[in-house]
This record gives sequence, structure tokens and C-alpha cells, in this order.
Amino acid sequence: MFDIGFSELLVIGVVALIVIGPERLPRVARTVGHLMGRLQRYVADVRADISREMEMEELRRMRASIEQTASTIESTVRAELARAETELNRAAEAAAGAPAAAPGVQAVADASEAGASVAPASPQAAATPPRDGRS
Repeated sequence: MFDIGFSELLVIGVVALIVIGPERLPRVARTVGHLMGRLQRYVADVRADISREMEMEELRRMRASIEQTASTIESTVRAELARAETELNRAAEAAAGAPAAAPGVQAVADASEAGASVAPASPQAAATPPRDGRS
């Protein structure tokens, strides 16, 4: 706390011995020691309180940041869910109003009714031999 060397303490002790006297010096030294101990404990308590308050303030800021992030994520998820629900409802309405066949199947059915031959939809389908046992 204070930068006092041995020589300064010796001078203070000699002055105190002269001013206070040899009878009261032990009692005064004891009282000064108790007061210095109390002062050190008080300073340590104040430091601990300040440190604790600083940590609490940091935790409050961190909590606010996390709550803000969670709120942002929640609103984003809600918006995406609403968009997906809207798209699904549109798709369901379109499916309810249209025939149940898929677009590719519908094209094959239309071509068959017209009497035209239908080309395979994929190159893999064209390369696959018939399954009737003939190569």
C-alpha cells in the first residue's frame, strides 16, 4: 500500500516513542495495528464489491445481447414458417383444382391419346433393354 522502508519505520517508531511515551506506546501500536487491519479489510471488501458489480453489469449486457439474438432468430424462423405455410397452401389449392396426375404422366397420356409415339424421358430409360428375357 505505502512504499515505506525499514529506515522510515525506525524513524516513525523513535518519534512515536518520544511523543507518546513508553507506557502508552504498546497500546497505541496495538490500536493502530487493529485500525490498519480494518482499513485493509474494508478496502478489500470495496474492491470485491466493485469487481462483483462489474461482472454483474457484463453479465447483464451479455444477457441482453443473447435475448436480442434469440428474438431475431425467432422472428426469422416465424417469417420463414409463415412463408412456407403460404407456399404449401397455394400448392394444396393448385393441386385440389388440377388433375391428380403428375405433369410428365399427363404429357404421356395426352400423347398416347393422340396416337403419337412417346420418347423416353431420360437417356437411362432409352438404354435399358426390355425385361421380357430377350436381348
